[in-house]
Parts: sequence; structure tokens; C-alpha cells
Amino acid sequence: MSKNPGAVVTARPLPLVVALAVVLGAALVLLVYAVLEAFSVSAVRATMGVTTALFFALAAVVLAGCAGAVLRGVSWGRSPLVLFQLIALGLAWSFRGGTTTWVAALLLVAALVVLVGLLHPASIAWLAREED
Repeated sequence: MSKNPGAVVTARPLPLVVALAVVLGAALVLLVYAVLEAFSVSAVRATMGVTTALFFALAAVVLAGCAGAVLRGVSWGRSPLVLFQLIALGLAWSFRGGTTTWVAALLLVAALVVLVGLLHPASIAWLAREED
């Protein structure tokens, strides 16, 4: 960040870049899960398998699209990403305990990293630079 308070922030802040990298990683995981689900569809559970695969593929595309928008400096993409992280925190809570504690920890850390990166003052200033 510049020492001059009136200076325009042009470089993408590191917290924002890290947050978007984590989001793109999550989108990739969702896409892989969608593909695996699509290949495991059987006649007995065709409807459930297809809709589950489509849901996770759509979620991956939305996440990647919002991350791309924020990367280009479009601030509307931040809101769906924040909402997704809040949902991930709820999922982390449901996975705590037993053999899925590692999933809870992974979701918790990823969601917190993204929330901190998206809501960091430098990120907010960078996204607001065009609105001024």
C-alpha cells in the first residue's frame, strides 16, 4: 500500500490473491467431485447422481466465475464468495469429531483464509478504486 493516502492502489493485494487462489482450489475440488459423481451414476440412482454432479459442477463454475470477476477488480463477485465461505464454516462445524475432523479443519482454515483475504482493508480498497 502506498504511503500517500490519496494514491490510487493498482497492484492486487497479496491477501486478495491468496484468497482467490484458495477459492480456485475449492472450485477445482468441486469440479473433480462432480466428474467422479458423474462417472459413478448407476441406473438405480440415476436422478440423484446426475443432479448431484450437476450441482457440484455448477457450484465450481460459479466460484471460479466470481473469483475471476474479483481478480479483474469487479466487486460484485466478492459477495457470493463470502456467502460460500460462511456456508463452508457451517459445513466445517458438521464435520467435526471422529474420522472427519481433518475435513472440518481443512474447511475451517480455507474459509478463514478466504474471508480474511476478501475482507482485508487492502483488498477492499483495491476493489473500490474504480468506484471513487
